[in-house]
Amino acid sequence: EVQDLCTSDLKKPTLKKVNVWPGTGRRSSSSRASFSCPHVFLCLSLLCWVGSLLGHPQCLDYGPPFQPPFHLEFCSAYENFGCCDQERDNSIAAKYREIMGDVDPRGHKLCGTYIKDILCQECSPYAAHLYDAENPRTPLRNLPGLCFDYCSEFHVNCRSAISLLTSDKHTQECCETNKTRFCNLLRLHDEDYCFPNVLRNTALNRNLGSVVEGRRGCLQLCLTEVANGLRNPVLMLHANDRTHRMFVAEQVGVIWVYLPDGSRLEEPFLDIKSIVLATPWIGDERGFLGMAFHPNYRNNGKFYIYYSYMDKKRVEKIRISELKVLASDANRADPRSERNLLELEEPAANHNGGQLLFGVDGYLYVFTGDGGKAGDPFGKFGNAQNKSVLLGKVLRIDVDGRSPDGKPYRIPPDNPFVSDPKARPEVYAYGVRNMWRCAVDRGDPATKKGRGRIFCGDVGQNRFEEIDIIVKGGNYGWRAKEGFECYDTKLCRNSSLDDILPIFAYGRNVGKSVTGGHVYRGCESPNLNGFYIFGDFMNGRLMALEEDEKTNKWKKQDICIGSTKACAFPGMISSYSKFIISFAEDEAGELYFLSTSYPSAYAPHGSLYKFVDPARRAPPGKCKYKPVPVQIKSKRIPFVPRAKTVLELLNEPSTTKPPKKLSIPSGAISAVSSKKSKKMTSTKIKASTAKPAPSDKKTQKIKAEAEHHKPRQKEKVARVSRTTLAPFLPKKKSSHLTGAKKVLPKKAARAKKNWGRR
Repeated sequence: EVQDLCTSDLKKPTLKKVNVWPGTGRRSSSSRASFSCPHVFLCLSLLCWVGSLLGHPQCLDYGPPFQPPFHLEFCSAYENFGCCDQERDNSIAAKYREIMGDVDPRGHKLCGTYIKDILCQECSPYAAHLYDAENPRTPLRNLPGLCFDYCSEFHVNCRSAISLLTSDKHTQECCETNKTRFCNLLRLHDEDYCFPNVLRNTALNRNLGSVVEGRRGCLQLCLTEVANGLRNPVLMLHANDRTHRMFVAEQVGVIWVYLPDGSRLEEPFLDIKSIVLATPWIGDERGFLGMAFHPNYRNNGKFYIYYSYMDKKRVEKIRISELKVLASDANRADPRSERNLLELEEPAANHNGGQLLFGVDGYLYVFTGDGGKAGDPFGKFGNAQNKSVLLGKVLRIDVDGRSPDGKPYRIPPDNPFVSDPKARPEVYAYGVRNMWRCAVDRGDPATKKGRGRIFCGDVGQNRFEEIDIIVKGGNYGWRAKEGFECYDTKLCRNSSLDDILPIFAYGRNVGKSVTGGHVYRGCESPNLNGFYIFGDFMNGRLMALEEDEKTNKWKKQDICIGSTKACAFPGMISSYSKFIISFAEDEAGELYFLSTSYPSAYAPHGSLYKFVDPARRAPPGKCKYKPVPVQIKSKRIPFVPRAKTVLELLNEPSTTKPPKKLSIPSGAISAVSSKKSKKMTSTKIKASTAKPAPSDKKTQKIKAEAEHHKPRQKEKVARVSRTTLAPFLPKKKSSHLTGAKKVLPKKAARAKKNWGRR
């Protein structure tokens, strides 16, 4: 009823529409809408409801506060942290001088401080709360929320200044002579947030500007939805060509181009799903698994891919190859340009590795799995410990040269085992099980400390998941060790003391299949600088590691997503799809992750999310960039979000229950078996000829969880495709990508898949 009585007046103000952070909405300006309502106390009740609902550090442009890059001369109380940069501070100072020009000398002495304090509340880190800007359905106040005692003192000494501070005629007429009415109008329901109490509240200001910690010690971050409707999105990359495009690959073998405005191109960058070996089996690890752009892509147009396929003899293999972008279209690759660099026979359907990346040294790093099954049962010591095979390794090759023996790549002269006749010269590090997602640290933006480090998540067998930093010649222990402990007791006793131990490992009470992440080095969320953010595929847990520079040890904290208080910003969402497949960073260094609610290579239920720190952002203008324009020949598909934002959920009628959150609690998770190998499926192939992944208790667990999260709508898992068809690939003997037959799987139900990259 209160809302109905005041609705007509609340809708009257016309608010100037401008671009806001991070989405769209209102912003404060000199012509700010006034709070005008004849039913003053009823409207105050409405404001009280809004105030009790929200109340967190937020500026009038709907973004988090920031640290001003330069000294604030006027509103200096907020020069360390607040909502004003130097330009806004100067604007407020000019307004103050304009007001004081109409005040007599006595008024200067009595009212100068009051007027300055009131004007400077736009710079307060709680400005949105003080001006009632947290709820887009209510108009901004002309004046900030003042504590009653302070307001009373101001009214007694300076009531004639009210007409100078606000142009709202209703406020001028009703309140210049009525102190109680005026102060009730400006009163906030929560006295802790009114000025000046908000400055004295130690609970509100103790960790202001730091990453918010939840009740259980988890770091509270927020998300924005960037893309959806993807079929098991396995990676997102940028080309480092200053175009700020994002390339998102699906496990079936299709790569899409997303433009800086959020739209997707209708025609894919590359479509090789007729070649890639993928199936609709839940958790199948085969498919399109890796991609990397050449460091000089802007000039040579080369990129590299890693995928599963079946040769003419029906042997399953991994192929790493080079392709080029079309000269006629910067958003389309030439599938006939493939140059095969390396092929590896896969003895089993799981543990296929899949990471490709270029190090700061310019060489291509290739991360292979140990060959599959369980316990690396190949040979006397397993593939991972056998340096004469390429499985279970980190390989390093020079794609810009050729070897004297005819290989289509060169061996870097400083590779650690080039002089060892019993080792393959490509081997850079060994003893890995199934590293799923690795990333190069860009280094601290200011000092470049950490630059070039390669972080990887290595999936465990049945006890531990681990995070490693790759070093030249390093032995990471598998199968002698798993995490910090022995796996094969006999091998472990004889293992070297020089084995490289993880920087962090966790057991089954925390998660069951690690997905490696990135060290945050972006601009928009400065609090996150140096945090290594990663997750767990099976239970959807998000985690962060922070290095102690004194001890060089890493401390782990859980990440919480979806606090309605911390994330009540435009565009922020409170849930995400559970199965975390990969992490990514854009060209500016901002951090993302890709996940799905149903981990089948043909199920279009994958999404791309961006991390946002709600506690602190970079100063306005610092993170702006101008993408290099690219000629667009394909139709643009606008992004349509599917997830409800926090503000939408808060504005739903109380009778409507918000959807179940998929964000994972930081409490312990029940244990499960076997170290997962996390890859998903992709390609069309006869089920009778494709090796089914081994079935075990973990497979059944994943299947059960996937069915729990499976969308109600039935899917045709055999062939789920987008509206656009794959480009026709003419048959050409010289191209590996154009000659294979397209064979569909038979009954996917016949396969009992083990998933979680075990």
